[in-house]
Amino acid sequence: MNKVLRRLFSRKIVLASALVLLLVLAVAVFFPMLSDADPGAISISERLNGPSMTHLAGTDELGRDVMLRIVYGARYSLAIGFVTAAGAVLCGTLLGMLAGFFRRLDAPLMRLVDAMMSFPDILLGIALVSILGVSLWNVMLALVIVYTPRVARVVRATTLVLRELLFVDAARALGVRTPRILLKHILPNLMSPILVQVTFIFAYAILAEAGLSFLGVGVPPDIPTWGTMIAGSLEYADKAFWTIFCPGLAIVLTALSLQMLGDGVRDLLDPKLKKAA
Repeated sequence: MNKVLRRLFSRKIVLASALVLLLVLAVAVFFPMLSDADPGAISISERLNGPSMTHLAGTDELGRDVMLRIVYGARYSLAIGFVTAAGAVLCGTLLGMLAGFFRRLDAPLMRLVDAMMSFPDILLGIALVSILGVSLWNVMLALVIVYTPRVARVVRATTLVLRELLFVDAARALGVRTPRILLKHILPNLMSPILVQVTFIFAYAILAEAGLSFLGVGVPPDIPTWGTMIAGSLEYADKAFWTIFCPGLAIVLTALSLQMLGDGVRDLLDPKLKKAA
């Protein structure tokens, strides 16, 4: 385990990304437990005040502390990313394994996946949220649907290779049932690409939620995600740039850290790199 961690964090950018993610996660989980501050507390007399020792990231149009709202909003943004990544991986893995292992299902399932991927992510997300309705759970459901095809294509490509290998033929010759072959022989060998997809989709989901909220079809405005904070303060951007810059910086740092960590995991699990090492 120590050897794996040393290889993963041998690049300083990957280590820094992991530390940033740990910091964001720790603040999101533990700060609300240790503080009774209200992120929705309104103080009109302090509206649009710049960053200071009292309000590190300034205040918004209603006098609410921007930093406090970023901290509490991290819970929602990270939850959206986690649920989206988990849902997309579960659904995409199932579709990809079925399409890659069963030849009869390959064509119809992949045509469905191709049809979904023909739409830009944000447009498909807007359409789905418009149909489902604006709510936190509907946004997560829409994003799961949007990103499931990405996972399905990766899993299907790997499954096509795995099903032709000797250990699968040996299992079939021994009379092992198909469900057991999929769970015991195929699925464990899919974990490498799946882990990489988890980190990427986590980042994509956070960015997509911010984009949907910015366009007014995302999470309801009363839920302080980073995206709704930017959308709500857009008209004050020329007077109080910090109301957009600070939550935007949180989105960029988190998404970039996830991408860098995903690159590190991909390099660690790449068979070619293992041979070179």
